Amino acid sequence: MTPAPDLLVPALTARARAAAHAGSSSCPCGAATIADRPDGTVVRHGDTVAKAHPPGTDPTELARRLAVASGLPGVLLSPLAPAPLDLRGRLVTLWPYGTPVDPDDPDAAPWEAAATLLARLHRTPAPEDLPPMRGPAKAAQAVARLRAGAAAHPAAAPVLRAWNALPAWARAETPLPDATTLCHGDLHMGQLVRHPVPAGPWLLIDVDDLGVGVPAWDLARPAAWYACGLLPPDEWTRFLTAYREAGGPAVPADGDPWPALDTPARALTVQTAARAVAKAVAAGRPLDEVEQAVVDACDRMATVPPQLAQEHAK
Repeated sequence: MTPAPDLLVPALTARARAAAHAGSSSCPCGAATIADRPDGTVVRHGDTVAKAHPPGTDPTELARRLAVASGLPGVLLSPLAPAPLDLRGRLVTLWPYGTPVDPDDPDAAPWEAAATLLARLHRTPAPEDLPPMRGPAKAAQAVARLRAGAAAHPAAAPVLRAWNALPAWARAETPLPDATTLCHGDLHMGQLVRHPVPAGPWLLIDVDDLGVGVPAWDLARPAAWYACGLLPPDEWTRFLTAYREAGGPAVPADGDPWPALDTPARALTVQTAARAVAKAVAAGRPLDEVEQAVVDACDRMATVPPQLAQEHAK
């Protein structure tokens, strides 16, 4: 049974404190809640972070994902324990604290580091028992929430049209066309930290969606932002160039990358728009400028031929 949120955070904080001060009763540091959402709660105590994973997380699959993180210390942040713990009906993992990307300084976003880490991840042979990456499944969940709580909103129609036009694999309805490439599954700038703090090398975090699949999915969010006009061309070019220079297999080494990126980028645009509309309806507010931009991009998808969406956005 899933514990009430008001019970989970104190229990998670206590677990983080115990891990941070194993063998000592003194505690000179404070605690902080980093995230408290239905799909994940994260607290920090000193140099230790405890994460409660989404309800229903498969313990075997999570353990396999943790093993991958432990085996790639230069790419993924390594967990402090090899297996998840059970805390009040939720699976919990323990991690060292890393310095995150500063959300108030977008010019300092480590695009080259992110791209290089992705390329290294994609080139790493995947264990045979690793489950599929969960990118399409998360997109499908976002669309399901839109249908359940905001289907009557005017913006829902273009989002659902764009979703229905995607191939079945991108909607998590059929197996992924690539079942061998190791993928992160949910790449964005919140998934990077510096470790050791404060200025160690950048590492990828969050193994919840890690698995085998289509590597272009990991490039799809910045590609979608670029296509929607939300990411400046120079930042997209820096990211793509660094990925190619690091030997990333998701796109050709030169030439047009969009044949590989088009479907994942469209799927991430739909996911972002679906979440935006659902959140706006739940809060009883209109869409903001960025949210409207991704909805407009969904509306354009029906009239823009595949592989040409990035040209239409500008």
